[in-house]
Amino acid sequence: MSPAITTQRQPAPDTSLKDVDVVIIGTGFAGLGMGARLKRHGRESFVILERAHDVGGTWRDNTYPGAACDVPSHLYSFSFRPNPEWSRLFSPGPEILEYLRDTAREEGLLPHIRFGADVKDARWDADEQRWTVTTADGVFTGRFLVTGTGHLADESLPPIKGLDGFTGETFHSARWNHGVSLEGKRIGVVGSGATAIQLVPELAETASELVVFQRSAPYVTPRPDRVYTEAQKQLFRRDPDAIPAHRSEIFWFLEASYAQRRAVPEQLAQVKAVAREHLRRQIQDEELRAKLTPDYEPGCKRILISDTFYPALARDNVTLEASALDHVEGDKAVSADGNAYELDVLVFCTGFEAAEPPYAALVRDGEGVSLADRWVQGMEAFASTTVSGFPNLFIVNGPNTGLGHNSIVYVIEAQIDYILGALDWSEAHGNRVLDVSAEAQARYVEELQERSKGTVWLGDGCKSWYVDPRSGRLTLIWPEFAHEFRHRNGSFDPAPYIAAESVATA
Repeated sequence: MSPAITTQRQPAPDTSLKDVDVVIIGTGFAGLGMGARLKRHGRESFVILERAHDVGGTWRDNTYPGAACDVPSHLYSFSFRPNPEWSRLFSPGPEILEYLRDTAREEGLLPHIRFGADVKDARWDADEQRWTVTTADGVFTGRFLVTGTGHLADESLPPIKGLDGFTGETFHSARWNHGVSLEGKRIGVVGSGATAIQLVPELAETASELVVFQRSAPYVTPRPDRVYTEAQKQLFRRDPDAIPAHRSEIFWFLEASYAQRRAVPEQLAQVKAVAREHLRRQIQDEELRAKLTPDYEPGCKRILISDTFYPALARDNVTLEASALDHVEGDKAVSADGNAYELDVLVFCTGFEAAEPPYAALVRDGEGVSLADRWVQGMEAFASTTVSGFPNLFIVNGPNTGLGHNSIVYVIEAQIDYILGALDWSEAHGNRVLDVSAEAQARYVEELQERSKGTVWLGDGCKSWYVDPRSGRLTLIWPEFAHEFRHRNGSFDPAPYIAAESVATA
């Protein structure tokens, strides 16, 4: 991994960018993609606020051993920035981070980025018709506010009784403590989701004893990874049609798996058979195999891909505890089933604050009401992007934008197209202020909830982070084919909006 972008290495920031057209929060795929497309669209009046001191979002923060993407890299990247140099079908985290750093540098975004600018408050000024954003690096104002903080930005830690008294080291996988030596240690991993299946095989090689606390067994299928040969890279470099064709092939292959999420019996049976055969081949012990057999429909939680997770669990130094971590007593981690393990390190692979994103408490309308106040029964937005009562606010990676079967970057690009269309329309009509009507938003949300019925996410026995526990509504994931998101939400239509005249022209 190359060294982080620092204030010493980057071009000097443009200090005039305090009062701009567009304020963007975050420098992951959403924020950098928005900035790059603004630049390419001929718009220079924008600033990107980043709380850390490097770009990359999730891929900057998640530096745990084995971090990689489970979506093929040629699709998990910007369509307008094809990369012929991807090393593998599924690239490791450091390679994705480098791609995002290259994007920031080569798209000319570094002068627009304010590092160390943790947002404290973002408030709509109804009189000035502007957003005022207060950060650790000063105050910024803009006609439009775009949040691009992502679903996987803020880690979630469960309330574990006695954890404060644990005598060993504890940290979340997204805040990996590289200062802690793990060689020969007794390590507990809390969780068995997408992070854990990458991390557990790595820790199994290092730990003297490894205990995996599994609340529910995941569906795991083979990981069809492969190295791109030099000949393939040469083709990608020389033929401008090669990467788009490869992207399309990957996209439609993944799109076909959406039928599983709609609980089509034949599709469910097929993926179950693949997962069970994978488990049968890799786990010989019948008792362990039983613990690793899911009791819910595939797709309810993300279907995981790994060829190394099951073999790691079969090692002599690894124990699968088929119940959640309940409490801690000194150096003992005690499971919900009452089993106690003496440990030196506890690593939490317990996900992120996705259903109730922290940024929602910071973004306020003209009356001081926050998004969190409005979302007490779960996140919702029109076109999954705008919220009634919050003028000129656009949320990328917000309500109902997650995908369980395809690339989130595809959704992000559709949202960016929508936002660019909104900016163009506003400018062409005297810089009008855009506020979607409450009726349009309610109709859209109701349509999505109707479409969600009959999917695996709302099926009996399904408990996942896609569903808001306060209302039981599907608020995080898009309940349709990915291409349907672009069809519905990829271009701006002013009809559902209340377009107020700008104070500058009133």
